[in-house]
Amino acid sequence: MRMIRQGGTRELEIRRSRFICTLARVADEAEAAAFVAGHRRAHRDATHNCTAYVVGAHGEITKSSDDGEPAGTAGVPMLEVLVRRGLTGTVAVVTRYFGGVKLGAGGLVRAYSQAVADTVDAVGVVELRPVVTVTVGVDHALAGRFLGDLHAAGHQPADVRYGTAVEADVAVQVADLGTFEAWAAEVTAGRARVRRGAPGHIEVPVR
Repeated sequence: MRMIRQGGTRELEIRRSRFICTLARVADEAEAAAFVAGHRRAHRDATHNCTAYVVGAHGEITKSSDDGEPAGTAGVPMLEVLVRRGLTGTVAVVTRYFGGVKLGAGGLVRAYSQAVADTVDAVGVVELRPVVTVTVGVDHALAGRFLGDLHAAGHQPADVRYGTAVEADVAVQVADLGTFEAWAAEVTAGRARVRRGAPGHIEVPVR
């Protein structure tokens, strides 16, 4: 699954109506609902505050609202953009200030879709890839060279601890676990002590 890289806001003007899209990252449905409620309070003077969100590990929870626009012309098109981009953990609110010119159903669908799509493009998208934190322990005599080898191989330790031995925590993609462990054994001549820890995710920018 994918998420937006960060929250953000972008404004679009169409025939004197202002469409202001705000995106945010959220952990669950409760956080999404709280964000929507807060945004509506902050923009209670707007003509409409239309919303859509996708949450869940696999994007299985979705919800949208037209907030007074003709049915199916705002919330659903917004949600379709999020789903089509494969996003989860993302909430979108498009605040509309009516400019006096009616856009028609088709015009509204295009406006709300474009507002969300343009904002997603502006804030960027990351792909969530499953990783396991691997702790590699080496004696102090090997530590300098091993840490240098880690960096040279493109592995950035999340933490390095110096005690009776030196331990480095490295997030390794699940598909690469075997390869990484074999590499650690090779560069330390079998003297590395490797243990697998907690699973998690890393965020890789989508270009």
